[in-house]
Amino acid sequence: MNNNLAANNTSVPALSLGELFNAFGTDGQQGISDNEASSRSVKYGLNINVIQKIKSIWQMFFEQFNSPIVYLLFVAAFASLFFKNALEAIAIFIVILVNALIGFFMELQARSSMRALKEMDLSVSKVIRGGKTMEVLSEQLTPGDLLLLEAGDMVSGDGRVIESNGLQVDESALTGESFPILKTSDIQGAETDPSSSVNMVYKGTAVMNGNGKVIITGIAANTELGKISEMVGRSAATKSPLDTKIGNLTKKLIYITLFMTAFFALTAFIEGKPWLEILETSIALAVAAFPEGLPIVATVALAFGMLRMAKRDAIVKRLSSVETLGGVNVILTDKTGTLTENKIFVKVLSFPGEEVRVSMEKGHLVYDDRGINRSQKNFELLVKIGTLCNNAPGDQTEKSKISGDPIEIALLRLNKAAAFSGEGSAENYQRKSEIPFSAETKLMATADLKGNECFISVKGAVEGLILKCTHIQSGTGLNEITSIDREKILADAEALSAGGLRVLAFAFKSMNEIPEGDFITALNYVGMVGFLDPPRSDIKGAIATCRSAGIKIVMITGDHPLTALSIAKQVGITEKEDNEVILGNSLPQQDLLDQEWRERILSTTVFARTSPKQKLEIVDTYQKAGFLVAMTGDGVNDAPAIKKADVGIAMGLRGTQVAKETANIVLKDDSFVSITRAVANGREIFQNIQRFVIYLISCNLSEIIIVTLLGFLGTGAILFPLQILFLNMVTDVFPALALGLGKGDKSIMLKAPRDPCLEIISNRNWLVILVYAVLMTLSVMLAIFLCMSYVSEKVEVINNVAFITLAAAQLFHVFNMSSLRSGMIKNEVTKNKFVWMAIIFCFSLIALVYIFPQSRQVLNLNIIPLQAWLAAIFAGTLPLILVQLYKWIFGKSHQK
Repeated sequence: MNNNLAANNTSVPALSLGELFNAFGTDGQQGISDNEASSRSVKYGLNINVIQKIKSIWQMFFEQFNSPIVYLLFVAAFASLFFKNALEAIAIFIVILVNALIGFFMELQARSSMRALKEMDLSVSKVIRGGKTMEVLSEQLTPGDLLLLEAGDMVSGDGRVIESNGLQVDESALTGESFPILKTSDIQGAETDPSSSVNMVYKGTAVMNGNGKVIITGIAANTELGKISEMVGRSAATKSPLDTKIGNLTKKLIYITLFMTAFFALTAFIEGKPWLEILETSIALAVAAFPEGLPIVATVALAFGMLRMAKRDAIVKRLSSVETLGGVNVILTDKTGTLTENKIFVKVLSFPGEEVRVSMEKGHLVYDDRGINRSQKNFELLVKIGTLCNNAPGDQTEKSKISGDPIEIALLRLNKAAAFSGEGSAENYQRKSEIPFSAETKLMATADLKGNECFISVKGAVEGLILKCTHIQSGTGLNEITSIDREKILADAEALSAGGLRVLAFAFKSMNEIPEGDFITALNYVGMVGFLDPPRSDIKGAIATCRSAGIKIVMITGDHPLTALSIAKQVGITEKEDNEVILGNSLPQQDLLDQEWRERILSTTVFARTSPKQKLEIVDTYQKAGFLVAMTGDGVNDAPAIKKADVGIAMGLRGTQVAKETANIVLKDDSFVSITRAVANGREIFQNIQRFVIYLISCNLSEIIIVTLLGFLGTGAILFPLQILFLNMVTDVFPALALGLGKGDKSIMLKAPRDPCLEIISNRNWLVILVYAVLMTLSVMLAIFLCMSYVSEKVEVINNVAFITLAAAQLFHVFNMSSLRSGMIKNEVTKNKFVWMAIIFCFSLIALVYIFPQSRQVLNLNIIPLQAWLAAIFAGTLPLILVQLYKWIFGKSHQK
């Protein structure tokens, strides 16, 4: 293989096919061998574009020190050294190191979680190697591979087109050109610009129509996308909405800290307190204000939640989608495979003057009442058309691995069950031309040669195909089709669709020459097939769950309106009295929509025969009305709407690469039930984030108030900066992390979606936080009062009592984070095993600190009387008791 060509595609468009195969050492029919592909992968590397360089372990570690709170701690440490308090300085440095290690290991775990998610969503490419068609991971694609492309594929490498059947590629992601480009195998001179070269395809672009064969000429960095990726890698990353909200929250905390510190310092200075005491107390206030564990816990909670969603068959590709998903209030869903089983089989054969219901049992065709009478010729032709006008692999059986379009698989199984002598076998014909299925025409046609006869096979939507027919096969005769025939065929199709069947019509013609251009003309109508695709057994409950959660479900499908309406009624999307179905061709242009039409669209639950553009406009209409929209789909025609939606959801099993690459979430099982679970998980994750943020801030705010009050009261027993740092590390990180890994309360899908414009902490939440902080402050003040009244007035004893009380109050406070509707004993917090592990660990850590004299000395702790311990523990439990009593009394009213 020519190494220069592998690294540079500039001369590839001008090469003849012979020169091209010779330059890349590839056979135009056989491709390269597996061994050759392996050796080339070693030589040229994997087909992976590294958009963002992975941080090294050391870089990740040192970044833990890059935060305002760490800067503040360094200032405190050096201040301690300046005042010759080496022990305190060493302790602060230890706290900085421990905090950095916690953050480092948390981020390392989060990165591992993200890597695991990425491995679940590997893309594949269809290639020819050694004369065999096979699927390989796209990253294993190598120069010289023969790549097969069809509608819905993402192009996985730069390549030269050697065969094209109406191959149209959307290159908008690369060039900005909004219309698909028709690709040919013609030599286009020396054109190398992606916007000009029509015999080249480029990595990252999408096949919209047709199919073709391509020889891979560039992979990874040696592609047009690779060049762009290098530039992308140099640009700064964009923050997710959740990061922005956490950033806004951090700013508020900084403002609170500055205000409280400045206020305390000013009043203390006026009172004439020593400036060293003012400085120490101000540092303690600043340390108390900021929840060090907030960024760490948020990252781990998101990663853990995303992995949990992945285990439930929903792969979340973008962190921001987790937050958005929790606020979705409209789901626009496809029908086939999402609401239905996508296990399609032939149910009805409809011929002119005869209709037969059939089934296949153990590979044999079974008739419900009688066999085919006068339409045997039509049946044979229909089976032949269904076999030739078909791109599914020809070895489909009930036990074989399903591969290909389910409708085409059903037609191949019909052929096998018919057990003809070989007349309808594709092996006897050589395909010469194809007009691929498109969303606009809803027709597919092939031209196949056998001897001197060219047989034209066409299948597609009844209303479109019947207009292309001039004759009708009736029995053994071929007659001119009449308007009465057309009306009867359309009426029969309507009746089948009303029964929930998907209906396709079939037609043919024979020619003596291979056609050119559009050959779907002057056809002979043969018959129709009604395909049964039953609703999923669990779909009705899932849709009912969405409705109870305040989410509207809307079906948008390309199927017949009566088929769509029948399925919609069966699964509970629409009620029997609501029979309106809006057809795509009846929708006005987006710029011509008036208020009446907008209201009609927003009140309709079933849209049928929709085009990609109309799906996009329906999404836009809902978004302009203020809805947060999730859009599901699997095909090329769904991709624009998936991209436009606030949350795009693609099907993992039958979804095209275009849909999966465009989507924010990929469902591994193609089930609507997984969408419902994903929404619940999205709400759960956001609820966990909100819960641990409330917990962290209420704990830190209580520390601010306590330090301020103790400073003003002049007890001389203010909490020291090291004590506060220790409490923050113990009571912030571990219990908060445990809350972030919880499963949420049972009522999460009984509530209306939250407003996505709201911040993490609402005004009501701030009030709750203040109440929690005041309760913990009062518990500390009560413990100090009891200690001074009945135990000791020594400063060191009062300080230790304040420390122990606050530690107990904050650790017990984690149980106040259950929802108002949940029970006191059994709720989402008490059922969380991570919470109990965190509580046991934190209390054990506090006990260990008291056991060793060295750690007691560092934290200014002393051996105190048993009565002081009892006063501290008693007071520390009061916030928990008071909050739980409130929930017990007033929580019942919220359950009604």
